[in-house]
Amino acid sequence: MELHFASVWETIADLIPNRKALICGDTESTWREYDERAAHIAGLLQAHGVGANAKVGIYLHNCNEYLEAQHGVFKVRGCPVNVNYRYKADELVYLLDNADAEAVFYQGCYAERIREIRGQLPKVKLYVQIDDGTEALLDGALDYESAIREAEPMQRITRDGGDIYMLYTGGTTGMPKGVMYRHEQFVSAMLGGVAELGFDVPERTEDLPALVRALQAADALTRSLVACPLMHGTGMWLGCMIPLLTGGTVVTIPKLGLDPHLIWSEVERNRCSSVTIVGDAFARPMLDALNEARQSGNPYDISSVQRIVSSGVMWSSEVKQGLLEHGDFSLVDAMGSTEGGMGLSVANREQAAQTAKFQINPGVKVFADDGREVTPGSGEMGKLATSGLVPVGYYKDSEKSAATFREIDGVRYSFPGDYATVEADGAVTLLGRGSNCINTAGEKVYPEEVEEAVKRHADIYDCLVVGIDDRRFGQRVVAVASRKEGAMLDEQTLIDFTRAHLAGYKVPKQVLFVEEVQRGPNGKADYKWARQAAESPPI
Repeated sequence: MELHFASVWETIADLIPNRKALICGDTESTWREYDERAAHIAGLLQAHGVGANAKVGIYLHNCNEYLEAQHGVFKVRGCPVNVNYRYKADELVYLLDNADAEAVFYQGCYAERIREIRGQLPKVKLYVQIDDGTEALLDGALDYESAIREAEPMQRITRDGGDIYMLYTGGTTGMPKGVMYRHEQFVSAMLGGVAELGFDVPERTEDLPALVRALQAADALTRSLVACPLMHGTGMWLGCMIPLLTGGTVVTIPKLGLDPHLIWSEVERNRCSSVTIVGDAFARPMLDALNEARQSGNPYDISSVQRIVSSGVMWSSEVKQGLLEHGDFSLVDAMGSTEGGMGLSVANREQAAQTAKFQINPGVKVFADDGREVTPGSGEMGKLATSGLVPVGYYKDSEKSAATFREIDGVRYSFPGDYATVEADGAVTLLGRGSNCINTAGEKVYPEEVEEAVKRHADIYDCLVVGIDDRRFGQRVVAVASRKEGAMLDEQTLIDFTRAHLAGYKVPKQVLFVEEVQRGPNGKADYKWARQAAESPPI
């Protein structure tokens, strides 16, 4: 049987039915319960004419229901569509219409928003509301728990590894785009990490039991806490899918917003072995919480943690070093995007932490704009490209697909838009997205590099850097930064500090201090907000 998410998870449910699969607060599901509830969801979808190749929106916070609904959609050979719960009406209509969604599972607190937009979504046949105690059931919608109880469970079927799985990007460089993968290629890539643990990588679903038994015997089944949203790739892929594909347990926190003390409490309570975050936006508050707990005389017991995994935004070396003072684990900084993974930076107590420096994966190269491969040690900037796990393309967008996924010398590559340099030893220094590149006096400046220099100051908590139109320079470099509590750092002192770490043209011409640097719930930079703040500073 070809590798397919639903078929793999069904196989695991038969193998370890009584092991915990999902934990969210006090709600737990064994693997048997997880698979059975998904079968009822699949039966519900079929009863409403939602089947193979159908797109189903999942408009939920982190919860067990999110993963159950996704599994149910996979069972009918459909395609779940991740919906950003921060979207407003117009954004939701665009996404669900662009995706051709035929059903939507949504959080109860968004019932009024669904009421507002459903007249603009004629393709949607089914709305299912998860009761979170906030809103009454919307007319015409089904209650999630009642629907599961009443629906006939779908019988298992043989599936095609060529079925499409799709994740929508966050739309940081335009409108959200559905990045398409085939189940077989994606599942295989996610299982590839077991090779580093000394296990054979399964090529078929029938090979899974041997792997799960071996991991179980080695006490290597992951208990993964996902601190970031499931609606984005980091949380779903690294925090959920990889652990679940090998028989692990996924722990989620239903509370919206980052609560670092709650995160560590759940890690301690559930004896989690892995924690998934998104860079400094999560790591800094989590480090502060560990320090506060230690200083109060009640440190968290995080001895079960073997690794903390991050992807998507910068994870500073000093924050990594601070975390390592609290535990003997590995810090895995993954460089990648929805369009493909590119490299890793791994730090532990024996291996120094670094910022934005990665060892690239096999098949990843850096190409200059004219198509030449960048020579290691040359200092030349180029675009990162991966030839490993390359998406099929963007859903319903052949033009952008052709620009992002293209062939060089007979090899198909993905070019997500990240620029980098290659060191003499082959390590890659990530510079950032070309779409955010600042052009000042004829020089290119990448915001992430300047942000890192600013955040090296002991009094800075967070920072975003943008380019603002300037008559003299074309654009000037402006830092929007927040200071640590009680800090009295002034603008000129910070600018002078960055000169020790940056070339003159990269040094911020201006610093705007704010109470809090705004980021998305996934920890990613909100450059639109930063630009608006820089253009209209408070009087």
